[in-house]
Amino acid sequence: MKIQIIPAHERYTAKHGWLESKHLFSFADYYDPNNMNFGALRVFNDDIIGGHQGFGMHPHNNMEIITLVLAGAISHEDSHGGKATVGAGGVQVMSAGSGLRHSEKNQWAEAVHLYQIWIEPRERDIEPRHAERDFSDLIHDRLVPVVSGFDHDALLIHADAVIYRGIFDEETPWTHMSHTGTGNIFVYVTKWSVDLATGETLEAGDQARISDAREIEFTFSAGAEVVVIDVI
Repeated sequence: MKIQIIPAHERYTAKHGWLESKHLFSFADYYDPNNMNFGALRVFNDDIIGGHQGFGMHPHNNMEIITLVLAGAISHEDSHGGKATVGAGGVQVMSAGSGLRHSEKNQWAEAVHLYQIWIEPRERDIEPRHAERDFSDLIHDRLVPVVSGFDHDALLIHADAVIYRGIFDEETPWTHMSHTGTGNIFVYVTKWSVDLATGETLEAGDQARISDAREIEFTFSAGAEVVVIDVI
């Protein structure tokens, strides 16, 4: 097993007035050839979008794009006629496939806090699609698959990956089994802390990139919020 810990202060922060985005991988004006991806995980942005602000229509293709909303709400509209609003605890998946344009707008006064995640697809040029689901009542005191390319009760993506969310009200030990066969496990802490059985502790904003791990044991602190991604 190999574990790379990247502390919160090493995230690249882009400030655009209405948007503050912390890039965990190379994105937009941030380019580091040594930090392009973790397996098929290409983008993980920790975004805060100001009230009545957002991204206008812009194109995507051949990428699985996932939005996890932590606070506030975001509205989606795309060139295929799709419209949706996703609130706190909700998740949206968008398969860009053969190509589409979409916008993401915060239509309210309250800022929205979200994660946007891009994963390389297993198939190219598929029919574009989007889907949404509210997981807010399901993600307490356990890791819950919210997005999956496998046989889970989760939103479907066309990629060999699973995204889990967990909000832990009490200190909780947890054994996580890698689902992709490669042993690539990505961990990002939203709040409080996570202890790894190997001795490392992750605080809010820290990330772990774990390779060659069939399973790993966590202890989530009381109040911890975390995202875990299995990816090829």
